[in-house]
Amino acid sequence: MPTPHPPRPAYPPPGGDPGESDELLAARLRDGPESEAAQAAALLMARHWRPAHDYATICLATSTQVTAMVTAAAWHRVLARLAQGEAATALRPRLLVAVRDTVRQWSADDSISDVLPQLLKPAGGRGMRAAKSLTPENRTLAARAFASLPGPARCLLWHTEVEGESISVPAGLLGMDTDTASATLEQAREKFREGCLDAHRQLAPSQDCRFHGRLLDVPIRRGGALLPDVRKHLADCRHCRHAADQLGHFERELGTLIAEAVLGWGARRYLDSRPARATLGALAKGAARHRGGRPGLLARIPVPVRLPGRPRSGRSVLRQLGAASAGVLAIVLVVSVWSYDGGGADPAASTSAVDGAGETSATSRPKPSGAAGLPASADRTLLRNVAADLCLDVRGEPKAGAGTRLAACSGAWTQQWTYEDDGLLRSVADPGLCLDSRADAGVVILGTCADEGTERGDDVRYDLTGRGVLVPRGQRQLVLAATTGAPDADIVVKVHDGSEAQRWRTDPVPTAEGSLSIARTDAPDARAVELSGG
Repeated sequence: MPTPHPPRPAYPPPGGDPGESDELLAARLRDGPESEAAQAAALLMARHWRPAHDYATICLATSTQVTAMVTAAAWHRVLARLAQGEAATALRPRLLVAVRDTVRQWSADDSISDVLPQLLKPAGGRGMRAAKSLTPENRTLAARAFASLPGPARCLLWHTEVEGESISVPAGLLGMDTDTASATLEQAREKFREGCLDAHRQLAPSQDCRFHGRLLDVPIRRGGALLPDVRKHLADCRHCRHAADQLGHFERELGTLIAEAVLGWGARRYLDSRPARATLGALAKGAARHRGGRPGLLARIPVPVRLPGRPRSGRSVLRQLGAASAGVLAIVLVVSVWSYDGGGADPAASTSAVDGAGETSATSRPKPSGAAGLPASADRTLLRNVAADLCLDVRGEPKAGAGTRLAACSGAWTQQWTYEDDGLLRSVADPGLCLDSRADAGVVILGTCADEGTERGDDVRYDLTGRGVLVPRGQRQLVLAATTGAPDADIVVKVHDGSEAQRWRTDPVPTAEGSLSIARTDAPDARAVELSGG
C-alpha cells in the first residue's frame, strides 16, 4: 500500500531574525544563558520541524502520534550534538538522516516495537528493519562526494536542488547575501561532480576502470554519445555503470541524486512532498503550454546514461548508515529542548555522511608519506597483521558500532580501507564510517568519521611510525593491535611493546583474473610493501 502523503498540521512558523544564521543560533545554544539557549532551540525547530515531521511520516508509513515522537527524538539527538560543538551548517539533511536512523533503530528493538506497533508497517519500520542497508549501491559515489563538501556547499545544494527553494532560503540559513550564495552554489555543483569522479577513481576495482572513468565525464557533461569502447566497458562493469548513471543526473535531476544518496529510504516520496518543488513543477508545465509544447531547458538536457539493450537496473540492496542506541526512546517521554549538556548523545551513533564525514581542513600536522607504506593518495588497500598474516576485517555488517577482527585475507569489501591525508582510516564498505579507537573502551569499532578539531576528531585518526605501527592520535601511548594471532581475534588498542603483532603492512586489493590491478602499475605506493624503515 502506498505511503500516505505527509499531513499538513499547523506547525510553528519560521522564526528568528532573517539575519541570524543556523550557526549563530547554534552558538547561542552552546554558549548563551539558559533563556537564550531555549530561544535558539525553538527558532531552529521552527525552521526545520515541518520537513523532519514529513519525512518521519514517510519512514513510518503512518501519520499517528508516533511520528511526532520520532521527530522529537531525532531533534533531541541533533540539538545535543550541536550543543557539544558540531557545526550547524547543512542542518536539514543531518536532521532528516537522524529521523531515518531513529525509525530504524526503534523498529529493530522488540521492546520498543511491542509498545509502538506502528513501527512495524511493511512499508515503514518493518521494511527498514529487513533492509541490509539504506542507501542504494548505485548512489555510493554521490554519498561520498556529498559528504566531502564543506557545510555551506551541502546546505546550498540541499535547499535549492532537493527542497526546490530559492537561493534566498539557504542564504538566510547561512547568513550570507544572495550574490555570494549564488556564486558558492555554482562552485558547489562543480566540486560535487569532481567529488563523484574522485570517488569513482578511488574505489575503482581495476586500472581499466580508472582509465574509462576519464572518458565518461566529458561526453556526459556535453550530452554526446560515449565512445564504443566505453560503452562496451560499461556493459561489463557495474562500478563504472553506476558512475555513469550518477554523473548523468548532474544536468537534469541533481536533487533526485542527492536525496537518494543521503536519505536512500523514501527519497522519492520526500521529494514529492516538498511544496517548493511542486510549485516549480506547476510553473514548468505552464511555461511548456505557453510555448506550445516546445521543450524547455530541462527537457533538452540529456537523461542519465542508459545502455541499449540493457534494462534499467532496479535499486540494489541499501547501504546502512548506522543506527543509534535504543535508549533514546526514554527522552520522548520527558523531551525538553531547553537544556543541552550533551550527555545523551551517542558519540558513535550515525548521522550519516551528511554530518561532514570526510571533510578535511588545513592543519599543521604532517601528512602521512606514501613511502611509509600506506598510499598517501587514499587508494584502497588491505591491512595485513605482520605477526598473524591475517587481514583487518569488519565483524558482521558494516555499521556504526560494528566490531573489527582478524580474518583470512580475501579482498572482501569489509577488508578494504583507505588511509587519507588527514589520518582517517575509512571503510570502503561504508565510506561514512572510520576505525574508532575510543568509543568502546579500547575495542576498535566502526564509528562515524569526524572532522579534525572536533571532540571525536582524534578518535578516528591515526599516525604511522616508521615500523608500521598505527598510533591513535587521541591516545598516543597506545597502538592498534590484535588480541591474539588467531582468526576472529578482536582488534584493540594496547600499550606499545614493539612486537610484530602491533605492526601492519598493506596488500593490494585482489582483482579478477586478467584485469589490470591498481597494484600492478609502476607506482611504488601501489605495491604491497611492509611498513618498515627508520
